[in-house]
Amino acid sequence: MVGTFVLTFLGCGAAVALGCGSDTASIVGTAIAFGLSVVAMAYTIGGISGCHINPAITLGVFLSGKISFKDCAGYMIFQVIGAILAAAVLFGIVSTGDGVAITTSTGANACTFGQLNGVIVEIVLTALFVLVVLGATSKTNGATNNFAGLAIGLTLILIHLVGIHFTGTSVNPARSIGPALFEGGKALCDLWVFIVGPFVGAILAACIWKCIAPKED
Repeated sequence: MVGTFVLTFLGCGAAVALGCGSDTASIVGTAIAFGLSVVAMAYTIGGISGCHINPAITLGVFLSGKISFKDCAGYMIFQVIGAILAAAVLFGIVSTGDGVAITTSTGANACTFGQLNGVIVEIVLTALFVLVVLGATSKTNGATNNFAGLAIGLTLILIHLVGIHFTGTSVNPARSIGPALFEGGKALCDLWVFIVGPFVGAILAACIWKCIAPKED
């Protein structure tokens, strides 16, 4: 819950503060914010929970046989709670700032080029992201998995640089649910895309990883 709060608040907060999408600098800045949030949390709570902070990652880890169904369900529930709390705080900041609410949102996702396009983008980007997570945290990587947080965070930056133009980049159902509840409108109508797409992508990633993963000693 804490990790997903930080990711949603800092990532979406940067998107709001920078006016993401208005120029290239705002897109790059938002992408970096999301990536660095993951890096920060990976080295803060990674030893406690594995720092999933994303239901799609949790699903991929579950399908890979690394956690139980009970833990999977628990993680997802509290990830969504963390994202909603973060969106509530961000909404409070935006709505109480003179003139801020007029020009900014809560960093919610929306399908710029239609829902079909959005689903495809989210499936592909999430599959790539979750695959990196599964590989980077694998015990078969030996000492290199000590740098998993960095690899995952940098990958999320790349994912955002590709996806922001099309969907605002979710690859994380919790991160989309929280802001959408406060944004309403198109963000709420498109929300199913940012739940279905990432989950399908996570399933694909888990299948790919099972095919290519080396056997553990």
